[in-house]
Amino acid sequence: MTDMSGALLAIALLSGVVNILALTSPLFMMQVYDRVLSSGSIPTLIGLAVLAIGLYTFQAVLDAIRARVLLRIGEKFDHDLSPRVHHAVIRLPLLAPASGDGLQPLRDLDNIRGFLSGSGPTAFFDLPWMPLYLGISFLFHFWIGVTALAGAVVLVSLTLLTNLLSRQAVRDQTTANMARNGLLEATRRNAEVVQAMGMGPRMAGRWQDANLDYLQANRRSGDVVSGLGCLSRALRMMLQSVLLAVGAWLVITQEASAGVMIASSIMMGRALAPVDAAIAAWKPWLMARQSWTRLQDLLTRLPADASVLSLPKPRRELKSEGLVVAPPGTKVPTIAGITFTVTAGEALGIIGPSGSGKSTLSRALVGAWLPLAGKVRLDGASLDQWNREELGAHIGYLPQGVELFDGTIADNIARFEEDPDPRAVVAAAETAGAHEMILRMEHGYETRIGEGGSALSAGQRQRIGLARALYRDPFLVVLDEPNANLDAEGETALVEAIRAIRARSGIVVVIAHRPSAIGAVDLVLMVEAGRQKAFGPRDKVLAEVLQPRAAAARHALSPQIAPYGSTSLRVVTSPGGDQTTDRPGTATKGDADATL
Repeated sequence: MTDMSGALLAIALLSGVVNILALTSPLFMMQVYDRVLSSGSIPTLIGLAVLAIGLYTFQAVLDAIRARVLLRIGEKFDHDLSPRVHHAVIRLPLLAPASGDGLQPLRDLDNIRGFLSGSGPTAFFDLPWMPLYLGISFLFHFWIGVTALAGAVVLVSLTLLTNLLSRQAVRDQTTANMARNGLLEATRRNAEVVQAMGMGPRMAGRWQDANLDYLQANRRSGDVVSGLGCLSRALRMMLQSVLLAVGAWLVITQEASAGVMIASSIMMGRALAPVDAAIAAWKPWLMARQSWTRLQDLLTRLPADASVLSLPKPRRELKSEGLVVAPPGTKVPTIAGITFTVTAGEALGIIGPSGSGKSTLSRALVGAWLPLAGKVRLDGASLDQWNREELGAHIGYLPQGVELFDGTIADNIARFEEDPDPRAVVAAAETAGAHEMILRMEHGYETRIGEGGSALSAGQRQRIGLARALYRDPFLVVLDEPNANLDAEGETALVEAIRAIRARSGIVVVIAHRPSAIGAVDLVLMVEAGRQKAFGPRDKVLAEVLQPRAAAARHALSPQIAPYGSTSLRVVTSPGGDQTTDRPGTATKGDADATL
């Protein structure tokens, strides 16, 4: 938590001086009525006026300073917490199911900063000075004090009633707003699908329903706060009039002067003004308080990364030990019992039917998803023993759905380093087979690609994503369906990239459906229904996978199409009993690179 005790103490002291200076107006009026009018002294009037002007000016300066200090308190609060909030927003989807509005923590931070920087805190700092004005009222006259005290009790009770009636309404408004924003963001992310399939009117209808819920909640909270605020202002003006009437009665009975009558009315208007301001600021205060509660809960669940000792660059092996992984926020494992070791210079292909847990395993291997049990180790150190930023430099990751960021191609390949090495950027692009493609673009490496890489085709995004994974020669490179959007030239470049990683003693893990993707690997791990079915040399594992299908093919004495994952493999038995496998329309030997 940001330490702002010194600034808050300064605000409290400034508020005290401002509230004492606020007595200038009633005391000036009292002196004018009781001294100047009775004596007819012009010099006295001029002297009092000059003194009052000086005090008013000093009060204005202190008010301005107080407002500037509050603004900077809000900025400091945001500056100190925003890195942790950003960290939490990024990590939350990796630890819990996606919520309706993923940016709500940032909006919560804005709510708190906006309240701290506004006029709301001023009212709360002024409220404690109300007893001073009440005490002076009793010094004027007992009945003036009693009247002021009764009015203050009524208005303070109204403030407490505002809190009681508006708390749930403001909470409902925030919940409805989160749902509304989340629905709109999901529609924006899937704009192409919505447009192509004519879903626009239906999605608009859903959003309108959510927006209507938000407007209704906002109306309920607004009605409470504005209604009680209007009542508070009416009561305050009524109280001033009552005080004026009481003062007039006391003047008529010669128990008080005309100056006291005027001064008491003006002073109580000033004394009760913070109550009005507090009621007006109650809704922002409740929103800020609820935002702070949510932020505290979030930051408690997602503490800042602990400082860890820097480890040497990994050079030897990748090891998975009894790995059990479930999607974020769930306890039902998608994969379980995955154990293997890959040493430097080797490439592992992970195969299996759709939904078998291959992508889940890839996320665990790069540390994106935390395992429920088991460990992923690089050179004996589990991933949680590494500094996250340092570990990222040793890992290259190409997810199944390639996501790029708004910026230049060079920025994306260099992972947005502040001072990237141009030679490393070009080298990564060349290894990924993307260099010539980039040069053909109008601005080359400085081409801006738009949000999510919207200016590029799927194949271009795939190649640039591969180049990003290869930037600065990471030790471990994990590629999830790397050839999903590649043409023949791109597949050739991919195979060459895998071989280049192995040649420099790196480790490659390839998740694949298509046979060509594992043509350059020497180890294969087969996963089925989240369980490890086989692990070992590629040809041996593939023979175990294909042997039952080959037997079925011999039994039928005709070529059979054997579905494997989402790819059909043709298993053919030659007259000599040798087996060959291919994709439809392609004949390849069983141990060829394109063979699964």
